[in-house]
Amino acid sequence: MADEEGSILDDSPIEQVRLTVPPTDDNTLQVVTFRTWLIGLPICILGSVIAALSAYRQQLFYLPQVCVNIIVLIVGKLMANTLPNKVVRMPYTNWSFSLNPGPFNLKEHVVTTILAGTEGASAGLDIISMSKIFYHKDIPLLPAMLLVLSVQFLGYGFAGMFMKLLVDSPYMWWPSTLVDVSFYRALHEPEKRAKGKLSRYQFFLIVIIVIFTYSIVPVYLFPSITALSFVCWIWKDSITAQQIGSGFHGLGIGSFALDWITISSYVGSPLALPAFVVINMTAGFILILYVLLPLFYWNNVYDAKRFPIFTSSIFDVHGQFYNVSRVLDEKSLTFNEEAYNNYSKLYFSPSLMLSYSFTLAAVTSSISHIALFYGRSIWLQFVDSYRRPVQDVHTRLMKQNYEPIPRWWFYSLLFSMMGFSILVCELFNDQLQLRYWGVLLACALVVILLLPEGVMQATTGSVFTTKLLLEITFGYLQSAGTLHEDSSKSNVLDPDAR
Repeated sequence: MADEEGSILDDSPIEQVRLTVPPTDDNTLQVVTFRTWLIGLPICILGSVIAALSAYRQQLFYLPQVCVNIIVLIVGKLMANTLPNKVVRMPYTNWSFSLNPGPFNLKEHVVTTILAGTEGASAGLDIISMSKIFYHKDIPLLPAMLLVLSVQFLGYGFAGMFMKLLVDSPYMWWPSTLVDVSFYRALHEPEKRAKGKLSRYQFFLIVIIVIFTYSIVPVYLFPSITALSFVCWIWKDSITAQQIGSGFHGLGIGSFALDWITISSYVGSPLALPAFVVINMTAGFILILYVLLPLFYWNNVYDAKRFPIFTSSIFDVHGQFYNVSRVLDEKSLTFNEEAYNNYSKLYFSPSLMLSYSFTLAAVTSSISHIALFYGRSIWLQFVDSYRRPVQDVHTRLMKQNYEPIPRWWFYSLLFSMMGFSILVCELFNDQLQLRYWGVLLACALVVILLLPEGVMQATTGSVFTTKLLLEITFGYLQSAGTLHEDSSKSNVLDPDAR
């Protein structure tokens, strides 16, 4: 498998990769063409609109990646058969392109789908939505647009920093990507169809149409089939039965769903993940939902019985929904400690409390797991990426056939966007409420947490989220800084305090 120095591998060291990805490459295929932009951009715009509208619905409706792949393939082949083979030259330049460079190939299909799939990257939009929905404060168009752009480009810069460790390394095999590789091969590799039988492509197309048509039923026509509960139907007047059997607001014991999104919601895509990941996630799901949550609730831990057993809402001491506006300044949205003490402490439902607790625990346990099991190999790969990088056959083919993106390009993008983000936050501080130190601290935390998060996803297909940790950290620092400024001003103005 390796040479004397251990730097060249004849094939991938991961069995799943060897079984899925062929150790060959055709560098004569067109990659980025006129069809790529003509197909990818409209689908990207349409997908963005659908994703934005779906984000505010309980039953998600989105354009699945498989459907995007099929649409891109059909339109791409149609354009390859109808567009004229004409070369268009740009005026006053030496640049030209062909309207129809040839058959719609596998690589062109992949790149077009990646372009169409960038609609899923909605970093920053949730901030704008939460500001308007929960705090009734509109962020003007200009700072909102600059916020989204700066956050998005920062992500590309950070991705380039760790590309050698998370992409070039043969030990980072990204399980969900192998499903896509197998899918593209099935669509583009030649196949002889037996007489009177369907080909793989025809069968797949029929199944996709049926699934897509059926998915409209639970989303729009009959949302109730996402959770059918016999327990609630039999004991419809019992609160305990509703808590145990409801699929929407309870434990869901005795209920079942006819919607695949609901069935697989806790694990994502079970067919794409390794078996040990699905088993671990299922065991954790059962432990938290069916063991710890009932113990917490029926033992009245932290006054749990005063609130619904399963909800993401927050409550006050009287069991009512917490009125956040009573503890925030209406104009500046800063925390008012005196109003908070006069109103009520925050109370969580047992489900939300356990969710927050295990979300934070997942961060520390994942980092510990990666440090113990992958720490040495990550360090060696980090050193080797600059001295003697380990390359399997796929990495070598990429290096030989395609010019790599210079590393300075990613660093330039990262640091320029950091400066741009600081400028945006300082110019529009009243709207965005984030100072320069917050941008620098956020970037520092990304540098620390992105690598273990990426390694976890690249080796298991699952990922831990750092969103809650960052929200708590920055919320505390922001409120502490505001309180300190207020106290400093009062000491200056009050001669007795001085």
